[in-house]
Amino acid sequence: MAVSGTFIRPNQYFSSCVNTPSPSPRLGLNPSCRKQFCLKASAGNSDGEDRKLIRKGKDGGCKIEYTAEKPATPLLDTINYPAHMKNLSTQDLEQLAAELRMDIVHSVSQTGGHLSSSLGVVELSVALHHVFSTPDDKIIWDVGHQAYPHKILTGRRSRMHTMRKTSGLAGFPKRDESVHDAFGVGHSSTSISAGLGMAVARDLLGKDNNIISVIGDGAMTAGQAYEAMNNAGYLDANLIVILNDNNQVSLPTATLDGPATPVGALSSALTKLQASTQFRKLREAAKSITKQIGGQTHEVAAKVDEYARGMISASGSTLFEELGLYYIGPVDGHNVADLVNIFQRVKAMPAPGPVLIHIMTEKGKGYPPAEAAADRMHGVVKFDPPTGQQFKTKSPTLSYTQYFAESLIKEAETDEKIVAIHAAMGGGTGLNYFQKRFPDRCFDVGIAEQHAVTFAAGLAAEGLKPFCAIYSTFLQRGYDQVVHDVDLQKLPVRFAMDRAGLVGADGPTHCGAFDITYMACLPNMVVMAPSDEAELMHMVATAAVIDDRPSCFRFPRGSGIGAVLPAHNKGTAIEIGKGRILMEGSRVAILGYGSIVQQCVGAANMLKTRDISVTVADARFCKPLDTELIKQLAEEHEILITVEEGSIGGFGSHVSHYLSLSGILDGPLKLRAMVLPDRYIDHGAPQDQLEEAGLSSRQISATVLSLLGRPKEALQFI
Repeated sequence: MAVSGTFIRPNQYFSSCVNTPSPSPRLGLNPSCRKQFCLKASAGNSDGEDRKLIRKGKDGGCKIEYTAEKPATPLLDTINYPAHMKNLSTQDLEQLAAELRMDIVHSVSQTGGHLSSSLGVVELSVALHHVFSTPDDKIIWDVGHQAYPHKILTGRRSRMHTMRKTSGLAGFPKRDESVHDAFGVGHSSTSISAGLGMAVARDLLGKDNNIISVIGDGAMTAGQAYEAMNNAGYLDANLIVILNDNNQVSLPTATLDGPATPVGALSSALTKLQASTQFRKLREAAKSITKQIGGQTHEVAAKVDEYARGMISASGSTLFEELGLYYIGPVDGHNVADLVNIFQRVKAMPAPGPVLIHIMTEKGKGYPPAEAAADRMHGVVKFDPPTGQQFKTKSPTLSYTQYFAESLIKEAETDEKIVAIHAAMGGGTGLNYFQKRFPDRCFDVGIAEQHAVTFAAGLAAEGLKPFCAIYSTFLQRGYDQVVHDVDLQKLPVRFAMDRAGLVGADGPTHCGAFDITYMACLPNMVVMAPSDEAELMHMVATAAVIDDRPSCFRFPRGSGIGAVLPAHNKGTAIEIGKGRILMEGSRVAILGYGSIVQQCVGAANMLKTRDISVTVADARFCKPLDTELIKQLAEEHEILITVEEGSIGGFGSHVSHYLSLSGILDGPLKLRAMVLPDRYIDHGAPQDQLEEAGLSSRQISATVLSLLGRPKEALQFI
């Protein structure tokens, strides 16, 4: 894929648009002037007619033909860092944005990753780095999956082929990866809080740099964003908040029937703001009053402006300024000239206080397959650039997520009290399948885990059976509600914790390392984990019948192992607190918890080749523990090893605590706990992460051999 010609040649209309002074009374914008050009991306170097402008675009955008080959990007090739963008003209910036968009499509097609969110902020990224000067100025990308353009423009383009791979670039901004990454992110709705902290620190230290927080409309559904805006309005610190409104509140954005309908009242309010031309006209008129009749009447002008807002949209268009942020917008987020103009003027304001710039963007902008896809190609594997066809590996089994959804649907078919809740993750949690089957019994609360948990508690208090499906790492965001609103009151909320353990390419921000520890310490919680997909179905059934206290079960990312499933995908309730023995052996017992049991079985099979017979048990429950099983294993074996894909303080700690209190540890038993190391494990291939964590079958085997006094043989497994 290559750009025909060296640079885009603007036609007369485009040139006049760039050079004509704008008549806008306040920010100098000219909304009727739209850059209209077309760019061709074709294989190899072209000449002759191919070097000319192909045709005008009617939508104000650049038309690009994508091919499988690497695009020619002559201007982007000269940009290694943001400093190289400072002297570019508007025409150059448009060219740069077009080349950047093509480069992202080509790069992500080779690695997979977050595509559409990055394509949606290409012009925004170009404008930000043209006007502001990182790393002195700080740009904080909320969530961070849209930061690929930012990474390319800040010295990491040559490493984009390593994105999300072992020892490669992280999929999210990361402070120790680049000085241009002002704040590490991965979870939602933190950017305004972090930005405000940086702004206050700047003022206390006597600095004068700019702080910019870029937050999406989806992230604005979380309470922390409003807490931060409220505090920002009170502190009146100079902070720029960019609201990236792409009308995609739920992530991933697709239901089984197409794009998801955005949730929450915020979406409705933003839509009314976007559509209100009268509001914008009145606002401009109000602001012009100050210039006409003098600076002393500024307060009068502000009141007129605020009255205009309330009159045009009484449903809450003044929300941001009620919180103390000066509102600008809505603005076309794909119009580089307008973005640059606004950013320059806001930057030049001597003491603006907190400012919110509301920009409108489109996920997947400029790449037709993404624009047409139901999920906008939010997260993709490797794909074919011309068609967008993804090269998905076919697995003989479904994902654990799908098995969970199927079994929950089966339970709900026979129990009308079962309802499901997720926090803007219908696709990720599998509940889009449940929503399709039971549209009135599935609730998307937006990116609001705290609310999701207490909402589920309210449902449980009235006799319903809520299943709250939230990734392990995201449930951390609602932990106080788990403790105070659910466990303390013994309300039977069922927590389905997806993405438990290591998660591969998404890295430490999404790793489910801590749920065993933080759930099993709660007095009333039933804590369980399946070793395979069949066990998962049984645990869904078990949770459905636990009606006197809260319960939870964790399951990993990835596909099932091919276990024999229960009839009709409907599980059978397991006796609470009872594990099972999978393999009988002598001398050595391995007690696994959760999906890591499969690594324990693999280790036992490896050790058979060395004439070592190992007992392997599946604990199933961390709380309540199967103390009879643990006592049996401890008394009948010389060595007991617990294995879990979780942090210190989890299952192994509960086992050792029981053995200590029962006096069994006073005897000859050798006890070892294998857990995730006490550090964060970077993104990479799942097997690489497992090896780094020391929890692979080989490493379990090496631990056994070492405890049996055969260290030389153990080294052969390391």
